[in-house]
Amino acid sequence: MNKLTIKACPVCGGTHLERTLTCIDHYASGEVFHLCGCRDCGFIFTQDFPVEAEIGRYYETPDYISHSDTKKGVMNSVYHWVRGYMLKRKARLVAHEAHRKTGRLLDIGTGTGYFADTMKRGGWQVEAIEKNAHARAFAKEHFGLEVKPDTALKDFEPDSFDVITLWHVMEHLEPLNEVWETLNSLLTEKGVLIVAVPNCSSYDARKYGAYWAAYDVPRHLWHFTPGTIQQLGSKHGFILAERHPMPFDAFYISMLTEKNMRHSCPFVRGMITGTLAWLHALVKKERSSSMIYVFRKKR
Repeated sequence: MNKLTIKACPVCGGTHLERTLTCIDHYASGEVFHLCGCRDCGFIFTQDFPVEAEIGRYYETPDYISHSDTKKGVMNSVYHWVRGYMLKRKARLVAHEAHRKTGRLLDIGTGTGYFADTMKRGGWQVEAIEKNAHARAFAKEHFGLEVKPDTALKDFEPDSFDVITLWHVMEHLEPLNEVWETLNSLLTEKGVLIVAVPNCSSYDARKYGAYWAAYDVPRHLWHFTPGTIQQLGSKHGFILAERHPMPFDAFYISMLTEKNMRHSCPFVRGMITGTLAWLHALVKKERSSSMIYVFRKKR
């Protein structure tokens, strides 16, 4: 298998890299992967991960919910309940941050299409992109969405969108800097970029260490904190305008982590940790398990 070894930090270009954690792929393969950190800026990433052409098999499991839409088990049932609530919240957030009720929206990594459908029914002109063919087929069958493959991203004209959203997608994208350059090009001058990613400086990440389920190696390549994603955005012509916590993520991630650790009563244990994480995020939102970042173009 061809693997990619990172020799310079994608965020700051520094070459002072050191191994920080060793994690296991609990979803698909049981393989071991190492996380490295940049001593110059603190950015953390998965080292020696499968190249884009070969990583697909690590998503080929019926339990990968963003592609399969499975409702199997208590934790996935919780995920579906929370998603229903979050879809409404996301739609309100987009309208608030974009200062408009309708417009042109691009959803990258749309999965099975729930958010894209929500926005389309709300009156937005929606384009959606998804790499996984089964997820695209689901979106077509259930919502009538014509979701494009990821190769279509390069086909859009500059200044095509008022809003671009990536909900838990940025951490999966191998050509990180190239993607950010493309996003800047596709947004209008007053456009809004909304990115949701796990926060590896959160309460639950620090509690669980290498077992934290949101490291999700090797599918998650990049592991952001509020500071490193702000630095990455600035590098590509964006300013960070707003940050929003995603408090429910800590419950799902903690339950999944407890399950991966083979602890008894993972649902109960996860609820307890999720509650503690939620309380920490109330005090300081930068400790939230996942964060939503709102970027605008520099002028």
